[in-house]
Amino acid sequence: MANELKGKKVAILVTDGFEQVEMTKPRQALDEAGAETRIVSVKPGKIQGMNHADKGDKFDVDITLDEARPQEFDALLIPGGLMNPDTLRSTPEALEFTRHFFEEGKPVAAICHGPWVLIDAGVVRGRKLTSWPAIKTDVRNAGGNWVDQEVVVDNGLVTSRKPDDIPAFNRKMIEEFREGRHAAMAGTAVSQLET
Repeated sequence: MANELKGKKVAILVTDGFEQVEMTKPRQALDEAGAETRIVSVKPGKIQGMNHADKGDKFDVDITLDEARPQEFDALLIPGGLMNPDTLRSTPEALEFTRHFFEEGKPVAAICHGPWVLIDAGVVRGRKLTSWPAIKTDVRNAGGNWVDQEVVVDNGLVTSRKPDDIPAFNRKMIEEFREGRHAAMAGTAVSQLET
């Protein structure tokens, strides 16, 4: 498993208020599989992790959204938490960055409240996915088929509900990221935005 993602660059789209374990554990799994991970954020400097309602550690931002080129990445990881995806879904550059992966058929993994970003990016219609249960109505209202499962894979999109799901999430994320582009995923962002 050490080199199955060798040569792959993964963007971790995250800002202040992310659930720390939902970034650190998947990032560790990606790094151990040989991927190069970069934290992409709305601002330079450091971002604040959370352990539920308590402040966790701060993490260095590798590159800001205005400098990041999604074309340079092979896959995208969106951690959850409450404030993190709420800020990202209100940031046009974050939504545009996210859409690129769907337009190009590149794999995406989102956990917990992370699918909020996907909803606002306009990429969930017709897809099967899961999330933190409190946002299942948001997913359904956006045209997604929400299911209550540990991990759901739909043409390169990997989703999970909560930190307890991380082991299953990591396995499927690495599998989908290894497979690379998914032709059935490509173009879905464009067609959904036109409707």
